[in-house]
Amino acid sequence: MSTPVEISIISPVYRAESLVDKLVERIISSVSKLTDSYEIILIEDCGPDNSWKKIQENCNKHTQLKGIKLSRNYGQQHAIQAGLDASIGKYVITMDCDLQDQPEEIEKLLTKAKGGYEIVVASRKNRQDDFFKKMLSRIFYSTLGYLTETKQDRTVANFVCYHRKAVDAMASLKDHNRYYPMLQQMVGFNYTKVEIEHAEREDGKSSYSFKKRLKLAVDTILTFSDKPLRLTVKFGVFLSFLSICAAITMVVLYIFSDVKAEGWASLALLVSFFSGIIISVLGMVGLYVGRTFESVKQRPTYIVQERLN
Repeated sequence: MSTPVEISIISPVYRAESLVDKLVERIISSVSKLTDSYEIILIEDCGPDNSWKKIQENCNKHTQLKGIKLSRNYGQQHAIQAGLDASIGKYVITMDCDLQDQPEEIEKLLTKAKGGYEIVVASRKNRQDDFFKKMLSRIFYSTLGYLTETKQDRTVANFVCYHRKAVDAMASLKDHNRYYPMLQQMVGFNYTKVEIEHAEREDGKSSYSFKKRLKLAVDTILTFSDKPLRLTVKFGVFLSFLSICAAITMVVLYIFSDVKAEGWASLALLVSFFSGIIISVLGMVGLYVGRTFESVKQRPTYIVQERLN
């Protein structure tokens, strides 16, 4: 059995070949000032570049560094899960690999955690992202908060310090689709935020395309909320009410005026409209059934191809 360490630092790596050396160097420089008992876990999410080769080179130089290569691209949240599952630290810190989460800020999170908090999240002030990314982030968190009926903070991402109790509690949740900002709220514990300086991206562009963000949003909403289903029920009741009002209006007009509803155009329009609504509702139900189908198969959420150190 592995001997526990004080701090585990976890970072998913994807298309970060040019950043791995600097990431490892800055983490070691920052954490070694705090303790000699630490480990660094880099999870390579099967990217198209030579990030894994860089991780191998650094693992040969640093015994504190562990490398995990996933068998295919599972996505950032599952890569974080792989790191959490492999970690043995009393305090576990997750962070992005692009160095916008600065390793020098780890001390702030750890100090707060040692003050009695099981979950300490980094709140990014003066966020260094482009306008389009900020706008998408605002829309995502607003929609997620509304549909999941939770409070979402768009200044918070993956830079978090967990106590081992929180890590074990999140591991006990068997959700097939993982989204750790939501899992943090589900497990409870003492939770707080610490303001940090958010840095500009060191190199390249974010690998999170609009398509990936949209998929993450849909998966998260369907996993953590049934509100879309409840909204379709309310919409159906509202449409039924409008239909009754329209029917009463037509009867009144027929009896007390010369207005007559003739022709098939209006009927065809109504049939098409309600058919679209029915198909949309069935599609929504189908999405939830699909998620249930994925969960009951109980397939692993990630598979490790290779481990180092």
